[in-house]
Amino acid sequence: MGKHSRPGPPNQPSRAIPGVDPDDRLAAYDKRRRPPLDVHRRHRPLHGGGGHLRPEEPRALEKWNGFSYEPAGIAANLADAMQWVNEQPSAGEPAA
Repeated sequence: MGKHSRPGPPNQPSRAIPGVDPDDRLAAYDKRRRPPLDVHRRHRPLHGGGGHLRPEEPRALEKWNGFSYEPAGIAANLADAMQWVNEQPSAGEPAA
């Protein structure tokens, strides 16, 4: 395998970035508006460090607004943060 090879079968497209329709004139614009790896909601520990460390401490909740992540609230612990990340978005949010 070469230095820049991705793991997995060579006959499958990458799952990290969805394909872009070449006939869509706004494809480049839409691509820039997608969140990284299509993660619309995420959580970050308030203390810094890895997200799996100190699961009893609070987490900052962030959601994608079409251009960047913006604060959405605070969760009391890792379990509450994961529940918020995995719940279905409301009508005003983009579908994950």
